[in-house]
Amino acid sequence: MLEKILRVLIVLLAAIFGLALMQLISPLIALVISTEYLNINLDVFGITLAHLIIGLCGIIIGGVIGYIISPYLIILLKRFSVWVENQLNKMKIHDVIAGVCGLAIGLVIANLLGVAFSGVPIVGSYLPIVFSIVLGYLGIHITIKKRNEIVALFPRLFREQTKEKKAIVEKPVLVENYKLLDTSVIIDGRIADICQSGFIEGTLLIPVFVLEELQHIADSSDLLKRTRGRRGLDVLKRIQTEFNMFVKIDERDFDDISEVDSKLIKLAQVVNGKIITNDYNLNKVADLQGVSVLNINELANALKPVVIPGEMMTVTIVKDGKEQGQGVAYLDDGTMIVVEGGKKHMNTTLTVAVTSVLQTAAGRMIFAKPK
Repeated sequence: MLEKILRVLIVLLAAIFGLALMQLISPLIALVISTEYLNINLDVFGITLAHLIIGLCGIIIGGVIGYIISPYLIILLKRFSVWVENQLNKMKIHDVIAGVCGLAIGLVIANLLGVAFSGVPIVGSYLPIVFSIVLGYLGIHITIKKRNEIVALFPRLFREQTKEKKAIVEKPVLVENYKLLDTSVIIDGRIADICQSGFIEGTLLIPVFVLEELQHIADSSDLLKRTRGRRGLDVLKRIQTEFNMFVKIDERDFDDISEVDSKLIKLAQVVNGKIITNDYNLNKVADLQGVSVLNINELANALKPVVIPGEMMTVTIVKDGKEQGQGVAYLDDGTMIVVEGGKKHMNTTLTVAVTSVLQTAAGRMIFAKPK
């Protein structure tokens, strides 16, 4: 519909242009085809028959030419409108408003100067066009470049806008505190108890490739793997439904990376998050790549009771130690206690004195001897 309207307008303008052009050259045409018959006055605004025929020819020729070239002009007009739209999208709304105001001011000044210089011989009639182009461009350019200085001249007028802008700038930006779970920590299950305790804040981010690996484990033909995978899925369901935690499934995947751990590190870098794991190797690789890691094994070791040499504790010897005469006992948190000479107290509860404490990557080991 719009193209039809534009085509009609183009044909109409071309017909008017053809009429005007033929009127300009009508004296020359009248000399060539001048006859008494064509010079008959029609008593309608002083128009002769020759002028009427010439005008009609101009309208017809102009209209035909406009009809022929209108599709090409419409295409050019569309391209120009797209170009203008792209240029306006690149500009801020403040610059657009300033440019329009500058153009209006420039055209007003050009019109005043055009009237003043219109009496100049020969070029006087062309000066308004030149003034309009030059001053219109200068008005746009100057107002955009000097927008801040112009605004500063009217502080009262723009005071409220400045306050609102300042409030928006000073408003703190909320950053998502993402915690990414790997497959091992989900299967481990202790993450659910940690979430229940409320020690983890932010959003738990579950990558889709971790879910796929978990599903693959749950569908394994090996009974042990299948049980571990299903337990991991149950842990995720428990975290999502029972606790006040926001769990988000991230659909991003990295097809150029094959290893799940490498994908997890890459995603943590993208979202600026931390990885929760109990995988020692993943912990080391992530540290080398500058990704923060929360290792629940380290957390568990940190929460174990602190003992010092000479401290007394009551334990039950449950098995033999590696060395001759040693007995092994365990605390409630799983810490192993090696009791010198404890073999003869097998399955007996006794009081022992701590002699030393050894901290290893696997955990903490306590050495003691009977009191």
